[in-house]
Amino acid sequence: MDSPASVFLVDDTELVAMDACFTAFDKDGDGRLSLPEFTLICRALFRNDKGHIYDVPQERLEQMFNVFDKNGDGFIDREEFQFCWNQWIKTIVRPVNAFLIVDVQNDFISGSLNISNCSAQHNGLEIIEPINNLLETVDFDAVFYSLDWHPSDHVSFIDNVKKRPLHESTPVDADSAQVYDTVVFAGPPPMKQRLWPRHCVQDSWGAELHKDLKVLESGTKVYKGTNPEVDSYSVFWDNKKLSDTTLNAQLKMKGATDIYVCGLAYDVCVGATAVDALSAGYRTILIDDCCRGVDLHDIEHTKENVISSHGVIVHSNEVKRMVEGRDRRPELGYKLAMELNNPNSVLSQRNIIKRSL
Repeated sequence: MDSPASVFLVDDTELVAMDACFTAFDKDGDGRLSLPEFTLICRALFRNDKGHIYDVPQERLEQMFNVFDKNGDGFIDREEFQFCWNQWIKTIVRPVNAFLIVDVQNDFISGSLNISNCSAQHNGLEIIEPINNLLETVDFDAVFYSLDWHPSDHVSFIDNVKKRPLHESTPVDADSAQVYDTVVFAGPPPMKQRLWPRHCVQDSWGAELHKDLKVLESGTKVYKGTNPEVDSYSVFWDNKKLSDTTLNAQLKMKGATDIYVCGLAYDVCVGATAVDALSAGYRTILIDDCCRGVDLHDIEHTKENVISSHGVIVHSNEVKRMVEGRDRRPELGYKLAMELNNPNSVLSQRNIIKRSL
């Protein structure tokens, strides 16, 4: 009989079928899987190709088990396992991976908003080599490049602060406002806004992707921050959630399950994008060494937000094995299981669409 781990080595012809997997873990042969038998599945599933088995807390094992125990009888029968196999196991073993490179633009590296001048004193150039290495060595299913793409009268520019009325609650008035201060514009409704130097103005040199960044012909550019009245940190939404970009629709078209996020700045646009990806329901992986940021404290807060939302933070040298399904993290499996219970999640909707085809 195949080893417990090998039953997940599914090839294009489904050589290892659902029934073979079910039988391999139905240790007592009673035609149903108990929680201990499901635990064995998780031990075989959440491991890497170096032989390391990831630990899954008992509480999470029970929560995931309950997702698939549809009738609540304390067992997963063959019909329930069909859902588990098709919507959970196969996605974990064969994720659809998107690589999202956020705002690697001239102004953030050597231009008007060079992050090396911010408190963290990070050098944005340092991320280009590891990003290019991933583009050259990892077979992502889709690659996206986001660009800040601001009109000249954008609300975030400090030299535009006097063009709009401020709310009485603003902590700083227009005459004394400085770069990186936060003001409150009158609205309606009142809107907090951090003030930045003029940057990434549409069609300017500063808005261009850095010349050393590898740009794939198959890659897709996503433009954000085009509305002069509202800032846009996330590649998914503007900061007021008034309008979205094309990203989510394109990810759905690709059938994406996993999003690998990196770029500039770690604690601003990268962080906001990762949080929105998790909120939408995507399994989200933040690539630590492919990010540089503005403020060290805010960077740590970004990491905490990602981890608390069941995202994963990795080094770029771990990405290839994860993309290829040779390193399967339990946090992402747990995230997927919880999303399958959420009808508004992109992963839940993705599986509904797949079943209807």
